Amino acid sequence: MSLKNKNVFITGISGFVGSHMAKHVLDEDGNVFGLVRRRADGSIPQNIKYLGIENEIVLLEGDMRDISSIASALDLSKPDIVFHLAAQSFIPRSFSCPGETMEINCLGTANLLEAIRNKGLDPVIVFAGSSEEYGLAFVSDSQYRRALKKYGTIFPEPTGIPELPISEVNPLRPMSPYAVSKVYADYLTRNYHACFGLRTVVSRGFNHEGAGRGKMFVTSAITRQVMQYKRGEIDKLVIGNVNAFRDWSHVNDILKGYCLLAEKGKHGDVYNQGSQRTNSVLSYFLLSLECAGYTVNKIQTIDGKKVVDNPNELDSSEKFGLRFEKTKVDKLMIEGKLEFQLSDVGVIAVTDKGEVIVEFDKEKFRPAEVPVLLANTAKIKGLGFQIVHSLRDIINDQFNYFLDPSR
Repeated sequence: MSLKNKNVFITGISGFVGSHMAKHVLDEDGNVFGLVRRRADGSIPQNIKYLGIENEIVLLEGDMRDISSIASALDLSKPDIVFHLAAQSFIPRSFSCPGETMEINCLGTANLLEAIRNKGLDPVIVFAGSSEEYGLAFVSDSQYRRALKKYGTIFPEPTGIPELPISEVNPLRPMSPYAVSKVYADYLTRNYHACFGLRTVVSRGFNHEGAGRGKMFVTSAITRQVMQYKRGEIDKLVIGNVNAFRDWSHVNDILKGYCLLAEKGKHGDVYNQGSQRTNSVLSYFLLSLECAGYTVNKIQTIDGKKVVDNPNELDSSEKFGLRFEKTKVDKLMIEGKLEFQLSDVGVIAVTDKGEVIVEFDKEKFRPAEVPVLLANTAKIKGLGFQIVHSLRDIINDQFNYFLDPSR
């Protein structure tokens, strides 16, 4: 599907992904309309201003919780394609403000679908689901036993372990109010195809990052702190759970996936989007140091009891039936030979420029954590999807963004 002269309506256009999607559509000669909440000072959203597209898009005032404002925006945009990206997407906030998360993510999605249905419109609607819908995916029997002891009940029970890589038919075990809200909106979006014939497609995107990602998200929190450390503005870094593994993709790869689904996705169906690699939060920090010009010779806990030499040494061995690039630290953690606890206090990275200290912050740990996410993307690859950016590409783009001290 060519985007040339197509009217594209983007909910959440002021967000990280929404703003990048707007630029992508403009680059493809499409017409961009975006829903934004009213700003009292009339200012241009930061991400849109950063990308320099404020004069090329049409911003329409509205709120996902107000169906009338959505209907008015649809009247003005007359969309051929709708990318529904608006959400309360910060998982820690969903624990502290679950009601807000449900209103925006659940009611907001229902309002959008109802407005489109009642107005008799027929755009292709691509909904941004999330890998967080899968939640607990078990890597080993020992991990399953620990989870069972912690939570008391696992539902659905695994039929086989390991459950990686995660395909679209994996069980859904959402571990946060945010993840639960996405499961609701995912099913509702597909239901509107089955019941009312709307041309909906669901993307369950695994983590996608890049320049302009919110400072509260872990990848930006790491790269921003490393840049601040390099400038001498801070003397240590503070991070939460470094054991978590995520399937990180560059946002530009995922945007192309959204457009591919708008063109070729089967209506009423769901598709994973991801990189088919998984790396730890700790490795993201260590590779960030490397991209910032540090050579990391070893890491050790603050008490010196856990030590790993050459932690960034690359490994491409097969894990979970896939070959992907990971670090020595990643391999040890996946194999259950290395794990960090709050009692370790933190980690010291011993580099060619001295020691860099990372402290663990209890407040940054989630009440319920998703240990490992790794996508099986065979289904969308069948439509022509491919990943072209590496993990280092993501880190470098974030560094370039944070070169500006005001960010």
